[in-house]
Amino acid sequence: MATAAAHRSNLLLGRLPHFLTWRSLGFRTVCSGRMGFSSQPEPEPEFHTRPGTKLLETFTEQFEIGSRLITLETGKIARFANGAVVLGMDDTRVLSTVCSAKGDAVKDFLPLTVDYQEKQFAQGVIPNTFMRREGAPKERELLCGRIIDRPIRPLFPAGFFHEVQVTASVLSSDGKQDPDVMAANATSAALMLSDIPWAGPIGMIRIGRIEGKFIVNPTMDELSLSDLNLVYACTRDKTLMIDVQAREISERDLEAGLRLAHPEAVKYIEPQIRLAAKAGKHKKEYKLSLMPERTLEKVAQLAEAPIEEVFTDPKYGKFERGEALENITQDVRKALEEECDEESLRLLPKAVDTVRKKVVRRRIIAEGSRLDGRRLDEVRPVYCESGILPTLHGSSLFSRGDTQVLCTVTLGAPGDAQRLESVVGPPSKRFMLHYSFPPFCINEVGKRGGLNRREVGHGTLAEKALLAVLPPEDEFPYTVRINSEVMASDGSTSMASVCGGSMALMDAGIPLRKHVAGVSVGLVSEVDQITGTIKEYCILTDILGLEDHLGDMDFKIVGTQDGVTAIQLDIKPAGIPLDIVCESLEAARKGRIQILDHMEREISAPRTQDDRNSPRLATLKYSNDALRRLLGPMGALKRKIEDETGTRMSVSDGTLTIVTKNQSAMDKVLEKVDFILGREIEIGGIYKGTIASIKEYGAFVEFNGGQQGLLHISEMSHEPSCSCV
Repeated sequence: MATAAAHRSNLLLGRLPHFLTWRSLGFRTVCSGRMGFSSQPEPEPEFHTRPGTKLLETFTEQFEIGSRLITLETGKIARFANGAVVLGMDDTRVLSTVCSAKGDAVKDFLPLTVDYQEKQFAQGVIPNTFMRREGAPKERELLCGRIIDRPIRPLFPAGFFHEVQVTASVLSSDGKQDPDVMAANATSAALMLSDIPWAGPIGMIRIGRIEGKFIVNPTMDELSLSDLNLVYACTRDKTLMIDVQAREISERDLEAGLRLAHPEAVKYIEPQIRLAAKAGKHKKEYKLSLMPERTLEKVAQLAEAPIEEVFTDPKYGKFERGEALENITQDVRKALEEECDEESLRLLPKAVDTVRKKVVRRRIIAEGSRLDGRRLDEVRPVYCESGILPTLHGSSLFSRGDTQVLCTVTLGAPGDAQRLESVVGPPSKRFMLHYSFPPFCINEVGKRGGLNRREVGHGTLAEKALLAVLPPEDEFPYTVRINSEVMASDGSTSMASVCGGSMALMDAGIPLRKHVAGVSVGLVSEVDQITGTIKEYCILTDILGLEDHLGDMDFKIVGTQDGVTAIQLDIKPAGIPLDIVCESLEAARKGRIQILDHMEREISAPRTQDDRNSPRLATLKYSNDALRRLLGPMGALKRKIEDETGTRMSVSDGTLTIVTKNQSAMDKVLEKVDFILGREIEIGGIYKGTIASIKEYGAFVEFNGGQQGLLHISEMSHEPSCSCV
């Protein structure tokens, strides 16, 4: 029967056309014992390209910076994007694409959006979320997007208000290089390839320093040993953006790092130009929304004199000045309505703002006069107070001029550290500073949403500045969170957050090495219209919000008495000379010293916590076996103790950390822990226990973590009121 069945099967196979048989398709037959591809080599088919078929044409540029081989490639991936470039360094690859909206612009500003993405596939990991996919942008992704946005935004032409979207994606990461700088350079190259008008290219570089020696393009391992993390972006001859995290580096050493970074960053520019020459598109003629000269002249004739009168009077506060300027705008509007000048009415807000800018800048350049009557290098009056909220771990109130920030400190166990899911860097961080800018701080109505890019950026800057003076983890293992709540804003709220955060940390008893303060430096310049060079300029210390809006630069510099810990430079024109940037460092140092003196007078050393109502933390060492007894099955015993005492406990490798609201709660939880785990028995010590059994000669008492001892009848009290032993 089996032979007949096999014969019938062979007959069926024999009747099939040859092109449908198993062997013709490259498979073994079922009768060969297993199914799979045939081991016999098959001749490779010849492929013929059809006429009109377009093959992928790839363009590549290779160059070396800081002993790293870098590759720019276009044409293979994302060919439909207006511009797309893959930048590679070692085994890390970053794709950046740029696109612009079709049609005429309908907005009065540049709607530039930069999205940076780090998906977990880039490091061969499945996301550890319920849906097993990435969710909303993380803080690091928002910060990397800002790193890209800040240097490219000033290079778009004036009046270009078409929507532009940049999407930078990490395709693969070897964990050696931080992809943020790579994404910025890839974005610059993509903009050069696109038809979008843009005055690039730019170059961005990272500089580290180990034992006094600068390192170009440092790896993540080298950055962990470095006392400097400098990110610098520039054109051929001007600075565009600076971002620094340091461990009290001196202004002189920082200037040396900046002057090294510029020529290294410029090395990225020429390869982009060569790639654009080979594969770039012709720049498209976009409609620019420029202010007509006739409208600007008409508004200036009506508004310039009253605006100058308002700016000349230093008695005006922020809101009084704003109200007076709004009244001037309404008067100009009435005059234009009488003339039925529809075009000027449509552009009135922007025209008035241009006149304001002209008046303020002219007075600063010609007379050295600021809006509030201060000298160019003068810091606003400072008021600071620590410990204003006594039931918290630490608190402070810091005011500089009309800017006011309330900072609070909350201490937690090591297990409260924030978990990070980035392709590079540590898996967690134990120090967090969360900055909040509520609408009421500028007397406005607004809706509070989720993560805000500005709030994340300001909070991270202050966080980096304070991190340099925190004690090391082995000396102070606790998790620390600072909340910076802006109560009133008139410029430099991020710098006020640094000052208030430093005081709140000392108020919490954290052993900071020294105070940290920050100040924002501005720039007002006059440019030669023919050569484009700066003819005159003034550096302003501790700028107001309006000076920030109407000026050229917002240079935030943070540090201690001995050096700089963080920097963030943002500019509005298409670059400023590096010499002016370096000159600003000294102005910022003088202003910082003035503020530090005020802070030292308020609180100069970590406060000792004597109040029994203040929160308490304790770190205890036990064996891992003892900690397992404390946890109980599935952590049930630990949760029971936390619920009964209102405390939080964290267990990690032989260490038990306990956080309580006050001393009485700490005493209560320590008593329970001692009862479960026990402690070293001392002669003459008094211990509480539970009677396990009673005999005729005494009682067996369980105490000290499950140990039992005999309490002889001769040692017992015979008073009937005794309820416990």
